[in-house]
Amino acid sequence: MPAPAEYRVFAVAGIPEIRDGDDLPGLIADALEAQETPLESGDVLVVTQKVVSKAEGRVVQLDTVTAGDFAREWADAWERDPRAVELVLRESARIVRMTNGLILSETKHGWVCANAGIDQSNVSEGAVCLLPVDPSASAASIRRGLTVRGQADVPVIISDTFGRPWRNGLTNVAIGVSGMRPIYSYVGLTDAAGYDLRVTEMCWADELASAAEPVMNKLDAVPVAVVRGLGVPLEEGDHRPMIRDAAQDLFR
Repeated sequence: MPAPAEYRVFAVAGIPEIRDGDDLPGLIADALEAQETPLESGDVLVVTQKVVSKAEGRVVQLDTVTAGDFAREWADAWERDPRAVELVLRESARIVRMTNGLILSETKHGWVCANAGIDQSNVSEGAVCLLPVDPSASAASIRRGLTVRGQADVPVIISDTFGRPWRNGLTNVAIGVSGMRPIYSYVGLTDAAGYDLRVTEMCWADELASAAEPVMNKLDAVPVAVVRGLGVPLEEGDHRPMIRDAAQDLFR
């Protein structure tokens, strides 16, 4: 795919606070129409995990959770809420490391992140937000819902904020994808200097999720953005190609 000279990222404003059972595609479509920016072919829609989880009922009140012995012992040692620790353990397929009050785990989706992606920001007091059960299925559902409402069929990315090994600062990454290949390979192509590329594969889904974050801003309650001008081709795909196979993981 030829590189464009430029592209644009803009926020989708006017989406209200999302609650369990809300029609998220409908609210996004209404907001797009209200600001006169309907989706165009080649766009990519980026939606934050938080609003997806809220719409899908993935917000848990901590007073409904009973912590086990291990969760209570570890929480007491690090002054954490044992009920939140219990949820992290339940949402984890594998614990990578537990240190200094932080649990680094592999989620059931295959993501390695802090606290199984469980978050207490932008939810009501005494509650936590879990990741969607299947973020790529969530992306596909939003995509279908938008087309039913007359919007162009475009790729949808569900984004979340992760830390990065060896680097300070967080960045947005894709945890769910529908309508595009998340990784574009340059293997077998020749660069401008005549070098045959052998291993270069770019994770476009992560790059687009990260590009959208500055216009969303975690303090401004803007959970949706559109990336326009890249002409990303519409193809079937999900998040699975982004998960590194255990046999190729040098850090296990």
